[in-house]
Amino acid sequence: MQIENQSPVLWRDLLKFNKPQIRVFHLSWMAFFLCFFAWFGIAPLMLVIKREFSLTASQVGNTVIASVGITILARFFMGWVCDKIGPRLTYSWLLVLGSIPVFGIAFSNGYVSFLIFRLLIGVIGASFVITQYHTSIMFAPNIVGTANATSAGWGNLGGGAANMVMPLAFGVLTGAFGLSESLSWRLVMVIAGVFCVIAGIAYYFLTQDAPDGNFADLRRLESDKDAADRGQSLRKVVSDPRVWVLSLIYGCCFGVELTMINIGALYFGETFNLSLAQAGLIAGSYGLLNLFARTTGGMLGDRCGLRWGLRGRVMW
Repeated sequence: MQIENQSPVLWRDLLKFNKPQIRVFHLSWMAFFLCFFAWFGIAPLMLVIKREFSLTASQVGNTVIASVGITILARFFMGWVCDKIGPRLTYSWLLVLGSIPVFGIAFSNGYVSFLIFRLLIGVIGASFVITQYHTSIMFAPNIVGTANATSAGWGNLGGGAANMVMPLAFGVLTGAFGLSESLSWRLVMVIAGVFCVIAGIAYYFLTQDAPDGNFADLRRLESDKDAADRGQSLRKVVSDPRVWVLSLIYGCCFGVELTMINIGALYFGETFNLSLAQAGLIAGSYGLLNLFARTTGGMLGDRCGLRWGLRGRVMW
């Protein structure tokens, strides 16, 4: 299947929503943002939840591990699904189905049920794969690094925003509306799930798989040779050591970020006796670097890539 009409520009057309490439760019980072917001929305509320469920330090650690453990497998799976049915349907289904455990965690009544829902919520962490897949299809090689990095960076802001916003929303429900702490943290997670459903519906109706249409239509024009080439391309990618180097680097960098987003608020709250809002603000500030850090890396990667190819991106 040949992908044509990829956009060679991003910033100049950033607000031209009549272009499918720009709609995908914005909706993909917004969907990614909401997935990360829902994924880590519970993290800044752990001070309250730990007290309510009488969780030990070991049990809290298990829930943190569970929240990211399933994501590894989910990302492999989502890549395969994108190849099969296209990123549009994949993202729509992930957002809608992924909202179920986000809603479900509100019904947790103890350690075991809470652990299970935190594990299942981790599936929406695979949203990164779909965002990168979709922007890679929509943008030309000269700008794809910038498009990928910016959509990923702005999407990753969701983790930092969750640390900042969720304690404030929790405070509004307990303070202004007089709701109990137990009900309030559950309600804010339900609200996060509602936004995921809305985003899934919007993604289905407002995007398309490729610049020229959806995969289902484009594959009707695909030759047998094109289908065979897909398998050959996968073997070529897996056997390239540079791919594994990039994977290792990404794993180390992103692992640190996930750790900070996941346990930062709890650590700062318990260690320095801070309120939920104060601890969340400090923990969330780490995620705000994504606003510009990833974009900068993508732009430099594009420059190195134009001059030295993939080796240049790896060196950078």
